[in-house]
Amino acid sequence: MSPTPAQPPARVGLHSLAPAPGSRRPRKRVGRGEGSGTGKTAGRGQKGAGARSGSKRRARFEGGQMPIHMRMRKLRGPHMKKSMPFEPFRTHTQPVNLHDLEDRFDAGAEVTLERLRESGLASRKQIPVKVLAKGELSKALTVHAHAFSAAARARIEAAGGTCVLAGEE
Repeated sequence: MSPTPAQPPARVGLHSLAPAPGSRRPRKRVGRGEGSGTGKTAGRGQKGAGARSGSKRRARFEGGQMPIHMRMRKLRGPHMKKSMPFEPFRTHTQPVNLHDLEDRFDAGAEVTLERLRESGLASRKQIPVKVLAKGELSKALTVHAHAFSAAARARIEAAGGTCVLAGEE
């Protein structure tokens, strides 16, 4: 048997794009006869509001039982976690503790938001940084952050450092 000449590779382009086999299914054609499996009532069941023309199954509709947004508490405000389960008023900050600053920075260093990011502490860009007082600080550091807890501010200044709010530079 003689070898067949090698075929040139097929050209790939918009004309040759096709979905992966089995990833697309034909739409379900309802009400097309008893033999189709979805004939007669066309998947709507017997009687009831859902079987009538013009019926729409609304999102959030729970079949007539009290919906979840009406079962939840109606308390408002940011002050208690239980008052608003979805917490739209919550302010999110990323914490940086004093023991992290002690471990990663030398005495007299300028701890900016960029340096915090480089050292792996405040990695999320859009979220404000708050310095918290967990741990001890023995070095004088100039710390830049969006917020400081009162205890953290006191410990940084007791060690001879300064606290600079990020918006006030």
